[in-house]
Amino acid sequence: MSKQTTETKTTRPVHEVRLGLIKGAIWANTTREGVMFNVTFERSYKDGEEWKTTNSFGRDDLLKLAKLADEAHSWITRQPPPRTPQAPMNRGTLPKAAPGMAGRSAS
Repeated sequence: MSKQTTETKTTRPVHEVRLGLIKGAIWANTTREGVMFNVTFERSYKDGEEWKTTNSFGRDDLLKLAKLADEAHSWITRQPPPRTPQAPMNRGTLPKAAPGMAGRSAS
């Protein structure tokens, strides 16, 4: 009888931003168009002696949440743009001249 092992794959955010008890996690998702980013936000709070998290935010959290959203946006826009497929180039060929330019020489 063979022994089977299973690996637990844990996905981690590529970047985190934090302000007080509020945290934003930036996730990278690979698509056919390249890497796309999503952001999730959570607020930590203490329930008795136990720390918990929630995705609910109160009035006093909203400006901090907006600041973290801005920081997450700034981080994402600093990342390299997603790669897009390009048409293959034919080696040994030159681009065609624009209409009206054929036969003209540089003066």
